Amino acid sequence: MLTVHHLRLSQSERIVWLCEELGLDYDLKLYTRREDNNLAPDEYKALHPMGIAPVITDGDFVLGESGAIIDWIVAKHAPDTDLVPGPDHSDFADHLFYYHWANATFMTNGMMSLVASRMVDGGAMPPFVADRNAKGWAIVEERLGEADYFGGSQLTTADIMMGFQLTTSRAMSGMSIDGMPNLQAYLKRMGKREAYQRAMAKCEPGMPPKLD
Repeated sequence: MLTVHHLRLSQSERIVWLCEELGLDYDLKLYTRREDNNLAPDEYKALHPMGIAPVITDGDFVLGESGAIIDWIVAKHAPDTDLVPGPDHSDFADHLFYYHWANATFMTNGMMSLVASRMVDGGAMPPFVADRNAKGWAIVEERLGEADYFGGSQLTTADIMMGFQLTTSRAMSGMSIDGMPNLQAYLKRMGKREAYQRAMAKCEPGMPPKLD
């Protein structure tokens, strides 16, 4: 049985969304962050050497890391899904870029901004961090003015990778997306997807998704 171990308010929501889009039969286990430091509880950390979300177990197999988990689930449980364009598809290159850019650059920028703001008096980010962060959000807005989805003409796993930083992470940071009409329209489209609605209701019961 495929089991998704979801740490509340973390990027493991991506994996739940993926499973819902694929219509998979899976088990979901929720873990609540510690009250003293807001980190994962000991039982979650014990699942994988990194001790961070996301983590899945598939029978006796344990795997961490968002991209690796998505690739595993697609290959093992849904190899014919349309969520991953093939090399002959016109959207193949765009899908690949945003699928990897989501964590390698966009989320990394956000993490740098968070750390820098906590290390500097007054919370001001160093200029190079602020510049990288601003460029990332500008790319998001520009891309969503070119296409309905990050991967191109249809929803792909690139959108599933991007979603956390655009929604739940932003809810925690308080970042506004005023002046980003393309992103606002995109989030409204995502919010209408039944699979996304089911995923977020399971991941964060009682907490509406941050879609504005």
